[in-house]
Amino acid sequence: MIRRTAALVLAALLLILAGPGQAQAAGYRYWSFWEREGDRWIYATEGPATARPSDGAVQGFRFAVSENSADASQPRGMTSFAVICARTPAQEGSKRVALVLDFGTAADAPAGENPPASRAFCARVPEDATTAEALASVAEPLRYDTNALLCAISGYPKTGCGEQVTAGGKPTAGEKPTATEEPEKDGGPSVGVYAGGALIAVLAAAAVWQARRRGRG
Repeated sequence: MIRRTAALVLAALLLILAGPGQAQAAGYRYWSFWEREGDRWIYATEGPATARPSDGAVQGFRFAVSENSADASQPRGMTSFAVICARTPAQEGSKRVALVLDFGTAADAPAGENPPASRAFCARVPEDATTAEALASVAEPLRYDTNALLCAISGYPKTGCGEQVTAGGKPTAGEKPTATEEPEKDGGPSVGVYAGGALIAVLAAAAVWQARRRGRG
């Protein structure tokens, strides 16, 4: 009985240790939002629906599969405001926002879809316009889900919205990122870890109880 209980404890421990690794293998297929600061891209700290860029800003969107913001792929292509907005003169009462749209690679595309070529636009919008409004002025059709998560730019992709996928690119039933937050980052211990720890404690206590009982016998 002691050996059997010990085996159960070991099996439970292996399942717990294996669980986080399997979860981390998954990523999310979604449009990430970026802001250009100097010569580098910075992952945006708010969503395009609330961000209000100033005149001369360069912002980017990249479609890819990534696990979290640290793992997210940055937009590729042109990044110079002077070049992107060279043919869009400044006007009083409006602002210009350079938008870089990177539709990603074939490896990140949903099944049956091919990513369009990357492109850049200069959006002239009212001074108080959000990034989402600037994007809508140059890259329709846009598609959002019921939680205001940006699902598609210029109609790409045709289906899906922030779905969790396995390492092989297949969708899973995981939760999607929210409209203003990045996909789930690695954090502290999960509920499963705590539950597993409690299970191990119970099984270990059972092993001790059986040992004492056999000793008294």
